Amino acid sequence: MADKLTDTIVKALAAPEKGNRVYYDLEVKGFGCRVTSAGARSFVLNYRTRTGRERRLTIGQYPDWKTAAARQEASDLKREIDRGNDPLAGIEADRAAKTVADLAERFRSDHLPKVRPATSRGYAVLLDKHVLPALRAKPVVDVSYTDIDDLHRKMTRAGTPTEANRTVALLSKMFSLAIKWGWRADNPAKGIERNPEVKRHRYLNTDELARLSVALAGLADVQGATIIKLLLLTGARSGELMGARWEAVDLKGRVWTKPGSTTKQKTLHRVPLSAPAVELFAAVHRQTGNAQHVFPGRGTPHRTEIKYTWAAACEAAGIADAHIHDLRHTYASLLAGDNISLPIIGALLGHSQPSTTARYAHLFDDPLRAATERAGALVGGAK
Repeated sequence: MADKLTDTIVKALAAPEKGNRVYYDLEVKGFGCRVTSAGARSFVLNYRTRTGRERRLTIGQYPDWKTAAARQEASDLKREIDRGNDPLAGIEADRAAKTVADLAERFRSDHLPKVRPATSRGYAVLLDKHVLPALRAKPVVDVSYTDIDDLHRKMTRAGTPTEANRTVALLSKMFSLAIKWGWRADNPAKGIERNPEVKRHRYLNTDELARLSVALAGLADVQGATIIKLLLLTGARSGELMGARWEAVDLKGRVWTKPGSTTKQKTLHRVPLSAPAVELFAAVHRQTGNAQHVFPGRGTPHRTEIKYTWAAACEAAGIADAHIHDLRHTYASLLAGDNISLPIIGALLGHSQPSTTARYAHLFDDPLRAATERAGALVGGAK
């Protein structure tokens, strides 16, 4: 195909069954759009150096680059080539100079500000604890599948299989960005076999909830105790609640509106508040006054950690093997035990996919068994 490329034409270019295909532009020789079998589109420039070496330079991806801008860039590069310069030589030299430490630094500055605070903190811990000690000085272009697989195996043998999986996921994201930034052409973290992970099904039972209530009343950390109570009353994630702002809490309308920037699903989520939750929020509001955040922090705009308070509460209540996130599961279990449907539970928890809520389906076993026993009794009585 030889035609003057436009955004409309580029968008409609057919993807090959395998590999990639370049569709060349009629106006600028060597300029074209490469389409992969997955449908990705990138603008490229084919050229020869003065020594006769054939080269292909990737200008950028569509639609990040519009066709007209990419064509102009190709024209500018061709003028440099005519003067005897080789654009790829500088890029390759720059790639060779970049290390994993450089990649980690740019990842922190460019990507971490875009993710949720809890995710950012988790990534930072993995970087400092595992990635940088193992790969800090290694050039980005030299990191191999084996390097990452070896790190994953080492962490697994050390007894942190789930953390090993998270580290591979982090590295995969980092190298995806490295491709976007032109630091290397492929992702060495792709295809690493992850460790099996079993979803937790830990819920606090009635006795544990009663003991927890007594323990919370005796905690010195009143703010932390209030957060734990509200987690039980709303089913929210701890990061969402600790980062909540008063402007998002409508005590009269009895609703808490979580902005999409703070939720895992990146979508706005309205949470109806029960009467006890409203009372707790109101009590906190009377204490915090004009603070922007519901739970102001010490040295930070809002509170960011509650694990020590949760550990103290569990110890006082005699509760074993319970994570703070299990309060969210407990909230769902209480709803299921009261015959609330899975779609309603999912809506209250802010799930975007029904499959996410399906993990709570087994909680309906007892209500369903009771219902079928009742049916059996009615049939038996009829006979």
